[in-house]
Amino acid sequence: MSEQQSVMPAIFIGHGSPGNILEDNPATRMWESLASEFDTPKGIVCVSAHWYIKGTAVTANENPRTIHDFGGFPQIMYEMQYPAPGSQALANHIVALLEEEDARLDSSWGFDHGTWCVLSKVYPNADIPVVQLSIDRTQSNEYHFNVGKKLSALREQGYLILGSGNIVHNLGVMNWGARGTTYPWAQRFGDYIRDAVINDTPEHAINYLAFGPEAQQSVPSPDHYLPLLYVLGARKSADKVAFKSQYCEYGSLDMTTIMLS
Repeated sequence: MSEQQSVMPAIFIGHGSPGNILEDNPATRMWESLASEFDTPKGIVCVSAHWYIKGTAVTANENPRTIHDFGGFPQIMYEMQYPAPGSQALANHIVALLEEEDARLDSSWGFDHGTWCVLSKVYPNADIPVVQLSIDRTQSNEYHFNVGKKLSALREQGYLILGSGNIVHNLGVMNWGARGTTYPWAQRFGDYIRDAVINDTPEHAINYLAFGPEAQQSVPSPDHYLPLLYVLGARKSADKVAFKSQYCEYGSLDMTTIMLS
């Protein structure tokens, strides 16, 4: 890391299937090259779709466990570990930043697959401290965006803000026989959200249901969508927008990654 730390990006990664950890595909190749685009962070704050609970919690373990929160995949995936350290200092800092949100330290969680399956490709040496922040399922979209605003200050302190989910995530209607396809409604909703990012109109992303029935079809449950709002909240006025791995899988799984830097 350079002596004078540059402002870290805020990145939303479309993580898709846990099975990506075993694959060489456009998304994983992008993940593998992502870290070359900016300085090495002091630490990473990750908001994953898969820690969706009541309350705002922050992992405080010095050695967080690798959570294998998936089923039906090859045995090798259940043996994989991502031994990155945690950071009690960073966790304490986040809890202080989110005092009004009654944020609390948590020692029971670790790295779920929304975090470690991605970071295993981005930072395979697992040598950068990582802290996870939960998504409070009882709160409004505006709440999540405002938490992202408060996290924005961490970017200037050398911390990478990472959201891990999917803009469109409807497993119930996926066409498993057509991996490289997009349903028209999924394309339209994805374009609507990407336009909101390009035009810096986060209110459109916050109030995404105003798009109509196709929004509900694209986001039947908000857990995978909400990490995007943290990233948009952490946006700075000078940020440039870059879209990466901008494609869908199986009709209704949008793999778009958005980097604000």
